[in-house]
Amino acid sequence: MEEKEPLTTEPSTEEQNAPATEPETAPVSELDTLKADLLDQKDKYLRLMAEFENFRRRTAKERIDLIQTASKEVIVSLLDVLDDCDRAEKQLNTSDDIALQKEGIQLVFNKVRSTLQSKGVVAMESIHQDFDVEKHEAITEVPAPNEELKGKVMDEISKGYLLNDKIIRFAKVVVGK
Repeated sequence: MEEKEPLTTEPSTEEQNAPATEPETAPVSELDTLKADLLDQKDKYLRLMAEFENFRRRTAKERIDLIQTASKEVIVSLLDVLDDCDRAEKQLNTSDDIALQKEGIQLVFNKVRSTLQSKGVVAMESIHQDFDVEKHEAITEVPAPNEELKGKVMDEISKGYLLNDKIIRFAKVVVGK
């Protein structure tokens, strides 16, 4: 009988010199790769949609806040004028000097106008201008005293105003015909 070599757990010299091989793993199929890519893209899409929804909510909230506080600056600047009105009213009740009262009221009116002008509000010039439906609202027509005033603004019932060169109130006018 032939003698069998004893089984050893030590690697032989041939095995020691052999290059190390990676443990055998199942090859990654193309389908598995595509599934992983799909999950990755789906995750990116969901994050992007959530980010967009947050952006939309945030901008809507900021817009509402801006609308609610947009007039704050103008109102704060008009509070000084209101204080002047209160002082003028107090002066009207205590003084009988008409010239002094008239001067005080004129100062308050000028302050109102200058405050509004500093915020970009300008009164439109309408009298003796050509009637323009883009700027004027005709209340009535009256016969023009001469040919030059036909189609022109004869009188202004209420002034028109511009805010930063944009019409915020049309002038109500009387037009010559």
